[in-house]
Amino acid sequence: MTEILIGDFLVLLFVFLRISAMIFTVPVLGNQAVPAIAKIFLSFVIAYIVFLTIDKGKITIDVNLITIFVLGIKEILIGLIMGYSLNFIFYGISYASHIIGYDMGLMFAEVLNPMQELSNNVVGEVLFYASIMIFIIINGHHHLITAVVSSFGVIPIGKYVLNKPLVDLIIYMAGSVFTIALKIAAPILVSYFLIHIAEGIIARVLPQVQVFFISQPLKLGLGFALLAALVPLYVMTIKYLLNNYENQLTEILKTMSV
Repeated sequence: MTEILIGDFLVLLFVFLRISAMIFTVPVLGNQAVPAIAKIFLSFVIAYIVFLTIDKGKITIDVNLITIFVLGIKEILIGLIMGYSLNFIFYGISYASHIIGYDMGLMFAEVLNPMQELSNNVVGEVLFYASIMIFIIINGHHHLITAVVSSFGVIPIGKYVLNKPLVDLIIYMAGSVFTIALKIAAPILVSYFLIHIAEGIIARVLPQVQVFFISQPLKLGLGFALLAALVPLYVMTIKYLLNNYENQLTEILKTMSV
């Protein structure tokens, strides 16, 4: 009877470690504004529900300190990979808005982003929090919880082994930050590239004209006009990226189960 209780406790512990590692690293749920007690409580509730649904008869755990420590590290690693991989999309959006704000001349109008713990311009903050709102509207947090619950069927407790395909996939997703940033910022980057060419021509033809004082208000006005015109496109793009994360998460789980 004692062995059964110890085994059930360890299974619940490992389930809790995987779920809590994911919740502490994903956007929104992992934000510092959410109290740690609330995250732990949510993790425990989900872990207990999962514990009641999984087949514990197929899980064999060698009850010794080294094995428990190693399995605990594996479960934490699974949760961290699942949760942190979503941050790459938000990093790409934040980087794109950083580039846009830089071209608009708003680099001095920086504010602190408490979710990413870094400073960004006001345009970046607007796009970043807009992406957070879209993430909540499309029930992205529900998809994350569903994915971590389903992961126990794909990757049983104690069966995960770090492999090269997973490392390659994480590197690819990290590199996609720059791709996402360029896709989002491209329309405005092209527009400002043409303005910079015009500035150079005017500076050469009319050197007595103060190009900076003329072009800076133009850049601000054009930037806000382009942002207003591109709002529907940005909403569709961000929604597509977040929805596509479900496929990426499935691919991550399949790669980890190899």
